[in-house]
Amino acid sequence: MAFILGPKEKKNRAVGEYLQLKAERSLSQKSAMIRKPYRPGMHGKRRRMMSEYALQLAEKQKIRLTYGLSERRMKRYASDATRNKIISKTDCLVRGLESRLDNTVFRAGFAPSRSIARQLVSHGHILVNNKRVTISSYAMRRGDIITVSGQARKTKAFSESLETIKKHIPPAWIKTDPDALRAEVVGVPTLEQSGINFNIPLILEFYSR
Repeated sequence: MAFILGPKEKKNRAVGEYLQLKAERSLSQKSAMIRKPYRPGMHGKRRRMMSEYALQLAEKQKIRLTYGLSERRMKRYASDATRNKIISKTDCLVRGLESRLDNTVFRAGFAPSRSIARQLVSHGHILVNNKRVTISSYAMRRGDIITVSGQARKTKAFSESLETIKKHIPPAWIKTDPDALRAEVVGVPTLEQSGINFNIPLILEFYSR
């Protein structure tokens, strides 16, 4: 499990994109990405030419930070995608990342960010097929069902966010029952459904060096 240390909005600015590392404020007018839409630091406003390696590195950092992964874990997903011979490398990488338990909790709308979803999992508030799972990287499969523990349902955070959860529209591979705080994996994550705007081939090229 990896925790993104340091100011999350500064990391958005560093890569030049909104990575959903935080909840609502990242979308507000107070967001650093809106107030200062350039890289942090004294020379942040300067435009710079990027080499092929720099482009690969930037894309790798974007996707790694988005999913909150350690470098070691990200490299493992990329390696699995490269070795795969059944589906495309891009599809394999997307499936691996999107099928993570913490990401599934986030996609289902039960948490406003992946970092909060990761906390819910690590604190034992998420059940998979009625069994407590505390491993954020747990790979979800078709037919798996997520529910929120009874203890977590009683917390103020869930009671206050229930209306937001009801309004959330999950991707097609997840079917949710907001009132029951229940979500079922009914399909396979795809690149189109994920909303990932990263250059996957560049990322795989970086790890193939």
